[in-house]
Amino acid sequence: MSRGPKSGIFVIAPIGGEVGARIAALQGAHDPRILKLGEPHVTIAGSSGMGPINPATTLEELKQTLGVIAAETAPITLRFGRPTKFMQTEIVVLPLDPHGPLRTLHERIQLSGLRSAPPRFFFTPHVTLSLYRELPKEALNALLRERFDEPVMVDRIEAHLTQDTGESRLLVSLPLLGS
Repeated sequence: MSRGPKSGIFVIAPIGGEVGARIAALQGAHDPRILKLGEPHVTIAGSSGMGPINPATTLEELKQTLGVIAAETAPITLRFGRPTKFMQTEIVVLPLDPHGPLRTLHERIQLSGLRSAPPRFFFTPHVTLSLYRELPKEALNALLRERFDEPVMVDRIEAHLTQDTGESRLLVSLPLLGS
């Protein structure tokens, strides 16, 4: 896979509720810098499977294109796998099934006509627990033992203009309204 840009418009699905709060607490305990990226989330477009959307995309174009997709997409129930290290790195993630409604949402955005950069990875949906730090062995093992067995409901998507410095600005938030 190409190592495309890390700046542009990313589409995420925030993880809220008790599970989101628990993930945020783990992120803060193991890698406080990750909290700069906002609340826990799944990146739907911008990293894996589809690179960032062109930052020159107008707000109106984003609202129109993503608005149709969100209006036709029902809220999605997600189940996390066991924490794992991401693709032979020190990054620790909660993996998600790359098939079903999450993939459908990703592909609809990918095929929507919004211009984007090449993807950095194949579509590998996940929530990141630790990104910036190489954890001591004991902390890594503790993080890998965590379990998130309860399902999580994703009921909105957000588009953020993100810089490779980690700075991010919310452009649009859209509820998933389909049935």
